[in-house]
Amino acid sequence: QVQLVESGGGLVQAGGSLRLSCAASGRTFSSYAMGWFRQAPGKEREFVAAISWRGDIRYYTDSVKGRFTISRDNAKNTVYLQMNSLKPEDTAVYYCATAPRPAIGTRDYDEWGQGTQVTVSS
Repeated sequence: QVQLVESGGGLVQAGGSLRLSCAASGRTFSSYAMGWFRQAPGKEREFVAAISWRGDIRYYTDSVKGRFTISRDNAKNTVYLQMNSLKPEDTAVYYCATAPRPAIGTRDYDEWGQGTQVTVSS
């Protein structure tokens, strides 16, 4: 079992940047892929980005390509989501999660953090 704790969320103006972190403990961090998802009020949880355990495979949803970057530091047991050029529609609770391999479906992920709120004002 792995425990995931997200941090780095907050309130930012449109066009601004935030970097989310997800610290993992428990299982060997480098043995699994990581993903970021988000859920806005009244909407389903949606895929944002994923990264393989070595960091050599990365997936992004179309709406964040060119603006968000997922990365990981296996020595620190941490995955990051750098978010630039933020838009009001990026407002959501952001979650990190583990998976055997990079994937875009929520059902492909095993364990989830509690989430961190990101609010982008216009």
